[in-house]
Amino acid sequence: MFAPPICRRSWRNNAFPFRQLGRRRRQPGEHRSERKRAIKHSAMREQLHNCVVGRFPPQEVAEALAKVRAVCLAFPETSERLSHGGPAFFIRNKKCFVMFLDNHHDDGRLAIWCAAPDGVQADVVETDPERFFRPPYVGHLGWLGVQLPGIEDEELSAICREAFATVAPPSVLRMWRPESGE
Repeated sequence: MFAPPICRRSWRNNAFPFRQLGRRRRQPGEHRSERKRAIKHSAMREQLHNCVVGRFPPQEVAEALAKVRAVCLAFPETSERLSHGGPAFFIRNKKCFVMFLDNHHDDGRLAIWCAAPDGVQADVVETDPERFFRPPYVGHLGWLGVQLPGIEDEELSAICREAFATVAPPSVLRMWRPESGE
């Protein structure tokens, strides 16, 4: 007949050995040596140094971002801030309508993700899949991915205008008059 030991804690540890797996506990008086810490930090510095941030030349990324920034910040009550690793443009600092992404999760694209009216995503992606795509995370919401290399300024402006009109609340839309040529 099995009788558990008097000390309940040791019985639990012996009955469930998987709890003992994993990281070794530090013994009393034991400290991590400075040498181990220095080796670990030098390896981390080397990884960061060898890391490639983007696939595109910095000049091309800066030019594309400047175009997107100029178009998006021209709309009323818009702002820019970092979101999910890249610049994003918001209405009243709440609702995002355009995100700028450079090689997001190594997808090899210099692109924007933008809100699109209902049904537009499927039509555009089917018509021109080399320039437009269904972005991850927000694609199921109808957002559209647009490749920036080779895009005309007028087309970029029209895409951002549609994204703004899709997301903007009625009070902001009343301030912004698309008929006036904005």
